[in-house]
Amino acid sequence: MPSFTYKARIKGKVQQDTIEAEDEKSAYARLEKRRIKPLSIKIKSSGNPFASGKRLFAGIKITQQKITQKDLVIFSRTFSTMMSAGLPLIQCLDILGSHAENETFGEIIFSVKKQVEGGENLSDAMKKYPQAFDSFYCNLIESGEVAGALDTIASRLALYLEKAAALRKKVKSAVVYPACILTVAVGVIVFLMIFVIPAFATMFEGGDGLPGPTAIVMAVSDAFRTKWHYMLGALYGGYFFLNRMYATNRGRIIIDKYSLKLPVVGPLIQKVSIAKFTRTLSTLISSGVPLIEGLEICARTSGNKTVELAVVKTIEAIKGGENIAGPLARAGVFPPMVTQMIDVGESSGSLDAMLAKIADFYDEEVDAAVGGLTALLEPALMVFLGIVVGFIVIAMYLPIFKMGGNI
Repeated sequence: MPSFTYKARIKGKVQQDTIEAEDEKSAYARLEKRRIKPLSIKIKSSGNPFASGKRLFAGIKITQQKITQKDLVIFSRTFSTMMSAGLPLIQCLDILGSHAENETFGEIIFSVKKQVEGGENLSDAMKKYPQAFDSFYCNLIESGEVAGALDTIASRLALYLEKAAALRKKVKSAVVYPACILTVAVGVIVFLMIFVIPAFATMFEGGDGLPGPTAIVMAVSDAFRTKWHYMLGALYGGYFFLNRMYATNRGRIIIDKYSLKLPVVGPLIQKVSIAKFTRTLSTLISSGVPLIEGLEICARTSGNKTVELAVVKTIEAIKGGENIAGPLARAGVFPPMVTQMIDVGESSGSLDAMLAKIADFYDEEVDAAVGGLTALLEPALMVFLGIVVGFIVIAMYLPIFKMGGNI
């Protein structure tokens, strides 16, 4: 398909970009749909869209804008509404591509639309763009096509993505606030060590032996001022080591395993993993995806290697004739309540509904855990800062008290 180069005034600045269309008139029409009025437009090339390494299939630039979960939620929710209203699939994709706020995502939707017009299934067209539609999304769309219920599947996808985003927000809130407090505490200590303690050091020069606490504080202050590069090197070395270790399969298994055993934080990580696993599997099963295929998707998207290995072992056990609850219970990752509820759901034929109830329960548990963690860490960090600052103050005044006693 020919490429056209155009210039347009966007946000007060003249910018140049390219667009693909059948002819110049079609290029103008596509730009108008994107609310862009070109100042000039001319043909660039009619070469193979696969020629550029930065393009996929229909010549889409995948480096312009990152496709966010919000883009997918809006797409899924709007797609579900239009399909329920009886609009044809091609028209739905055309409208969604025209009104997409993310330009890159809009071009991907237009490309999917063209491939569907050419006779491809919607799910097969989406699979060509993993930067927008992952395997979980494509599998659900495929099941919706088979069942003739694309509107229902899209609605479930939107609901799932919204809940997943809410869960991610809760976890971030549990990390950001304590991290801010800890940063302030460390900043105060560093300021004292570099700028305040040296002033006392000049007062104590030439005196008799300093008290033990004072000598410790003076040594630490000296290290902060003269050996700071070694400290930064040690911190960077630790970060680099953990980063490289986590990049390997064995290293990730070790880190993920022991992260679940951390005090306070470990239970929160476990609850988040359980909520994500049960929500994903519930959505897949209720949408008609087979259990084994659903578990494989859950394993790939679990985000924790320990949970992934537990699910993989469960898949092997199910293939050997077992039910799902037994292998999950033996893995030791899932609490007895979870495996028992899964067992009941499997026996009663309502596994998807039972998994959804477990996910809702653990969403609430994550809420409570985040609130408790925040409430616990704030006073704990305040106490820590008070003890450290108090120790520094007492250590600096001990020689003064000693000199006063001698007088």
